[in-house]
Amino acid sequence: MSVLDGLRVGFGEDAHALVPDRRLVLGGVEVPSLRGAAAHSDGDAPLHALADALLSSLALGDIGVYYPPSDPAFENMDSREILSRCLGTLHSRGAELVNAALVVTLDTPRLGPYRADIVRALENLLRLPPGRVGVGFKTSEGLAPNHVQARATVLVRVR
Repeated sequence: MSVLDGLRVGFGEDAHALVPDRRLVLGGVEVPSLRGAAAHSDGDAPLHALADALLSSLALGDIGVYYPPSDPAFENMDSREILSRCLGTLHSRGAELVNAALVVTLDTPRLGPYRADIVRALENLLRLPPGRVGVGFKTSEGLAPNHVQARATVLVRVR
C-alpha cells in the first residue's frame, strides 16, 4: 500500500467581470470596493473555485451542474452555502479535506490587508485547522483590470 493510496487532488477556477453597484465578496469576506462581481450568485470567485475543486477531486463535475445560473432559485445565492453543500457532498462520499490552496487575481483593491480575515473565514468554512489553507494574491499586471479570478487546489483523502 502506497502513502498516496486514497489521496485525490481537485482543481477549480472561477472568474467574474467587475461592475459597479455590486458587493465584492472574496473568500466569504466583504471587501470594500466601488465594483463587485457580476454573477448569478453573490459572485465569490474564491469560494466558487474551492467548491469546484472539492467536486473535481471526486470527479463530480462543477458547481454549474448543481447550481446552474439559468435556475432562478440560485439567484444571489450566498456562496458560503454552495461551498458548505459541496463539502457535505465530499463527506457523504467518505472523503475528508486535507488542505486547500487558493490564488486570487485582482488588480484593485489590493487584498493584502484582508488576508488574515479571508484565511480565517476559509478555515472556518472548510472546517480546517490553522495552517491548512494557503491564500495568495496576484494582480493581472494590467492585463485584465476589470475582472476577478480565483484558482484553487485541494487535497482530499478518501476512506
